[in-house]
Amino acid sequence: MSEKNNDTGQMPLPKWYDGATYTQWETVENPFTGDKALLSPNEVAMYDLIKGAEAFGKYDLVRKGLDWFREANAKAYMTLLD
Repeated sequence: MSEKNNDTGQMPLPKWYDGATYTQWETVENPFTGDKALLSPNEVAMYDLIKGAEAFGKYDLVRKGLDWFREANAKAYMTLLD
């Protein structure tokens, strides 16, 4: 089970993360299935990083992001990224 941050209810971003940070929760839709998941600001930030890294072929970063996301929100991971 992941350790959530008591202040925000979300898992902190890892030390290696150097992307944008967000403050709003967002509903994200899987472009292939149309299924949706509500993501915390940190989950949205990591989702964007994963998708950007995929687009640029940075698969080591994709893997690290997927590992974090799976721990942070397994249900949303299965809906959006699996």
